[in-house]
Amino acid sequence: RFSYYGMRALLLLFMTAPVASGGLGFDAAQGGAIYALYTSMVYMMTLPGGWIADRFIGQRRAVLYGGILIASGHFSMAVPTLATFYLGLFLIVIGTGLLKGNVSVIVGALYSPEDKRRDAGFSIFYMGINMGAFFSPLVCGYLGQRVNWHLGFAAAGVGMLFGLIQYVAGSRYLGEVCSKPAPAGSPEEAATLRRRALTIGGVLVAAVMLFGVATLSGALPVTATQVADAAGYFLLFLTVGFFGWLFSSSGWTREERHRLYAIGALFLAAGIFWSVFEQAGSTLNLFADRNTRTELLGMPFPSSWFQSQNSLFLWMLAPVFAWLWIRLGSANREPSSPAKFAIGLVFVGLGFAILIPPAQLAQQGVQVSPMWLTMTYVLHTVGELCLSPVGLSAMTKLAPARIAGLVMGIWFLATSVGNYIAGRVSGFYESFPLPSLFMAVTVFGIAAGLVMFALTPPIKRLM
Repeated sequence: RFSYYGMRALLLLFMTAPVASGGLGFDAAQGGAIYALYTSMVYMMTLPGGWIADRFIGQRRAVLYGGILIASGHFSMAVPTLATFYLGLFLIVIGTGLLKGNVSVIVGALYSPEDKRRDAGFSIFYMGINMGAFFSPLVCGYLGQRVNWHLGFAAAGVGMLFGLIQYVAGSRYLGEVCSKPAPAGSPEEAATLRRRALTIGGVLVAAVMLFGVATLSGALPVTATQVADAAGYFLLFLTVGFFGWLFSSSGWTREERHRLYAIGALFLAAGIFWSVFEQAGSTLNLFADRNTRTELLGMPFPSSWFQSQNSLFLWMLAPVFAWLWIRLGSANREPSSPAKFAIGLVFVGLGFAILIPPAQLAQQGVQVSPMWLTMTYVLHTVGELCLSPVGLSAMTKLAPARIAGLVMGIWFLATSVGNYIAGRVSGFYESFPLPSLFMAVTVFGIAAGLVMFALTPPIKRLM
């Protein structure tokens, strides 16, 4: 997470920075399109990444290979050319697809279903994630914005390299957990599947590389914005097609079908939530860089440091929410999962509502106080704690046992959709009045929360 969040803190700022300062000189629309494409693909690739681990190499090797690809991608972005920039993004997307979902599977496999230490183990894992997410914008952001953009990208690669060394050195503590793929029929069937997968995978990688070379050389006149547009249509097709198949399949019991409908409703709510929340790395990052006074008590700091606040507030508020849910549960007053989703949506909308007054000042050329963004991140963190861990838990409880892994992929697909929308919204930063843009996002989030409150009773019945 150090590598991912360190690079994410810099990505859109680097693309929209003037060429004279070492950036790419893209406008917000083009930079937002590339950011949307990258962040959505990172999450979508967890689906094939999980399948490859299950069928061919096991989760342990998938995480190792994924980490190597991610580090290679960051070091590629440390080379100051456009070709190596795009190559680096491609490698990070593929590597994260192999690493992100599979590392969570390994953590879960360390404990038997009855082991009471499981939640504590995941808590340690979650703290590790947020430690990386907290420190990376401070380190990579400072180096990238104050010294050299490409040094910031290289620092993210160094972080991934340290992670790989730790992973290999500590592998003896994992025993044989997830070291082999799941059994896939007879050896002959497994060999045939492997050959087909290698052939298809090789063709796809070659096609992507050929497309990249043709585009960069000018032989194929396709812009990054057009590619991002195509990715948006693909995401829409994938989501509609997947749920269409899921709902129309005749193999479900009545109870399973009702639960799948509930999963569909929660998926839609989660996609809306992440489309607002994930503007932290896009729209809010631009607001921090262009319209916020990056100075506290007389001391200047890089605008990318705002990206550390979410992790800081997670550390502070996660124990509070854990206590709150237990306390309300013991009094039989704990909100249901759909109600918590609704609360999360309202809070993420309120986070943008806070920014409407300073956006009006920013329109007049005023550099606003950093406390406005800080308040936004507090509200967004409250929303995240109401929705993100609750959603993970709900997916595991609602999923029919035979598609439990697939349903977890659905959760990542919601994040992919949300990230895509968040990136594209940032494209309006230069062409839309800021107060109106923030007002639209506010209404979108809060209205979705109110609709979710109204739908809570029927969704509870489906669950």
